[in-house]
Amino acid sequence: MAAADIDVVLDVHDRPRPGTWAILSLQHLFAMFGATILVPFLTGLNPAVALVTSGLGTLLYILCTGARIPAYLGSSFAFITPIISAASIAGTGGALVGALVAGLIYVVVAFFIWKAGIGWLMRLLPPIVVGPVIMVIGLSLASVAVDMAMNIPGQGTYSAPHFATAMATLLIAILCGMFLKGVFALVPILFGIVGGYVVGLALGIVDVSHVAEAAWFAVPAFALPSFDLPWPQLLACILVVAPVAVVTLAEHTGDQMVLSKVTGRNFLEKPGLHRSILGDGAATILAALLGGPPNTTYGENIGVIAITRVMSVYVIGGAACLAVVFGFVGKIAALIQTIPTAVMGGVSILLFGIIASSGMRMLIDRHVDLGRKRNLIISSVILVIGIGGALVQMPFSVDVEGETVEISVKIAGMALATLVGLVLNLLLPGREAAEHGGSIFQRTEA
Repeated sequence: MAAADIDVVLDVHDRPRPGTWAILSLQHLFAMFGATILVPFLTGLNPAVALVTSGLGTLLYILCTGARIPAYLGSSFAFITPIISAASIAGTGGALVGALVAGLIYVVVAFFIWKAGIGWLMRLLPPIVVGPVIMVIGLSLASVAVDMAMNIPGQGTYSAPHFATAMATLLIAILCGMFLKGVFALVPILFGIVGGYVVGLALGIVDVSHVAEAAWFAVPAFALPSFDLPWPQLLACILVVAPVAVVTLAEHTGDQMVLSKVTGRNFLEKPGLHRSILGDGAATILAALLGGPPNTTYGENIGVIAITRVMSVYVIGGAACLAVVFGFVGKIAALIQTIPTAVMGGVSILLFGIIASSGMRMLIDRHVDLGRKRNLIISSVILVIGIGGALVQMPFSVDVEGETVEISVKIAGMALATLVGLVLNLLLPGREAAEHGGSIFQRTEA
């Protein structure tokens, strides 16, 4: 699908008016905020640092991609368990060393893709593989969205006030997206979050007690990787954290496919997958050097773009600048942190569902015949493995100062589903006939 076939409100290089610009950027900030600060809370890192490195990383990503890809980068969930494990071995500084090496892996992969091109990748990724993989990206997050919407944070127990708040948030976002006109139609997610917040206040699930205690200006507690640790500990941290880059590289490629589909462009070809991977790696390296979690492109913000049709990289850059500023303004950061998890769960139901629907739309647009046994088998296996949580686990041991530390590397979810889909597409007969329809994306100028 070409960009001309999509109802574009603001194109990639369109600059909105200042007032509209601020509102649109704020919407993206709210969309990513909950997930971005949740990762540091779970891993023991500083949430304010994560907010700042998220903004700086996004700006660096925009620079690396020549301001051609409207993607926001936030804290990666894939690194939560590895960072916790590495921190138990060598502290937070050791975990940051592993994250730094993961970013370097991105840079190396970007170099090889730059040299080899992506023609081989496009041949490996026909619509029958890419469509279900995009569906997995959205549907695999469905349980996260529902858990956020339905349960008390940190307890996992059902709460009627939380679920009511989430449903009110979802309903407001849907109604605003369907019936509002003009500039108001561009920010349905923002309206949903604000409306859901008011409902949460009325139902008593919003705690604003910490806002008054927060300082107006507060320098985040930046931290450095601990390069002076004994080499066995450094090696252990690297082996725990860095291999996750293999999984997140697959996730990154999938996000680029979704974004390409949403915008009607082929970002894998122009500005190129090597540039987007380089930007992701550079953002992760920067985050590690400042004490933040590794960054990755965010599906929540892709969902916002899909709903609003606002594809402007200026809007994404504005959200990044706001994130950096808010990281230093204690009261604003504290106020945003009072947004109930249920509110973010309500909008996530919509945003993650839109990502999954984009994969279905690709199958329809490319006229993929699911009546053919080959196509039915490939799509079915990808969906069940990706959504079902299948994983391949490779355990091994590392000696750290005389003690044996058990480590495991996992390939799970979307990464495993993608690998299985690639293998099935290569091995099952009828591949040439299935790919006769052409490439995944229409070649268009970005």
